Amino acid sequence: MSNTPAGKNKAIIAYLTFVGMLIAFFMNKEEKHEFATWHIKNMFGLVVILFISLMFQHYELGFYIYWIAVALWFFSFCMALFNKEQGIPYLSEKFQDWFTFFD
Repeated sequence: MSNTPAGKNKAIIAYLTFVGMLIAFFMNKEEKHEFATWHIKNMFGLVVILFISLMFQHYELGFYIYWIAVALWFFSFCMALFNKEQGIPYLSEKFQDWFTFFD
C-alpha cells in the first residue's frame, strides 16, 4: 500500500506557476481531493503575496517581499513533494480559511 495521498499530482501541478495553479484547480473540480485543494489554496495565497510584491516593485520592500514569496513557494512545493499538508506557519492556516471558494 502506498503512502501517496490522493491528489498529489494535482498538488504538485498547482505549484508550477499561476497557470499550473489554474490547471490544478480545474482538474480538482472534476474529482475533489482534499490534499490537492489544500495545496491549491496555499499556492493562491503565495500568488497574492507575489502580486503584493509587484505593487511595491519600485521600493526596496518589494524586493524583499518577492524573495520571501519565492522562498515560501519552494518550501511549500517541497511539502507537496513529501506528501505533507504543512505550509507556511500561520499564513497557510489563514489561506485555508480565507480561500473557501476553492472548496
